[in-house]
Amino acid sequence: MQEQFHFFVAVWLKFFFIFTPFFALSMFLSMTGEYTERRRRKLAAMISVAVAVICIGLFFLGNQLFAIFGITLDAFRIGVGALLFLSAVGLVQGRKTSPDANQEADIAVVPLAMPVIVGPATTGTLLVMGAGLTNVTEKIVGCLALLFAVVCVGVMLLLGTSIERGIGQRGLNILSKLTGIILAALAAQMIMDGILGFIAAKGA
Repeated sequence: MQEQFHFFVAVWLKFFFIFTPFFALSMFLSMTGEYTERRRRKLAAMISVAVAVICIGLFFLGNQLFAIFGITLDAFRIGVGALLFLSAVGLVQGRKTSPDANQEADIAVVPLAMPVIVGPATTGTLLVMGAGLTNVTEKIVGCLALLFAVVCVGVMLLLGTSIERGIGQRGLNILSKLTGIILAALAAQMIMDGILGFIAAKGA
């Protein structure tokens, strides 16, 4: 039970930071500047549902997609790690792009749920994580941890106005940069795992 709890916390933290929550919050606040507080909360709930549906689908489709395209898990780990590292660099340098959006359009799914929260690097990580968990118990715990990470991001969006008042835009920018540093470390670990797995497979 304790081992499963540690696994749950590890997966939850990984996905929470991969979602780049502070960048997402900054984008959410900037895109909803003219919204009422009630409308913001409704949009935050819609974003959370959209992110949860997208993530669960990607989490359970990894093995099928790899089989269709003939891609090994280790090769995908290396590719996703490189993509995640580029995303981390963008966050640290403050260069992560903010997609244009028509304020009158439904922005819950596009661009806020995807690609702001679930971007290319997040998509790849979800596929790798889902495909790497073959044990049913780990799959269930990983899925619950993923959903909990989505809930945490959703709560941040719901409390967006209060968070903005508390730490300001500068505080959000600083936290985004710290998130980028953590993502860079996760990317390096993912690339290393892919390389070691590839070497081990070749040596077998």
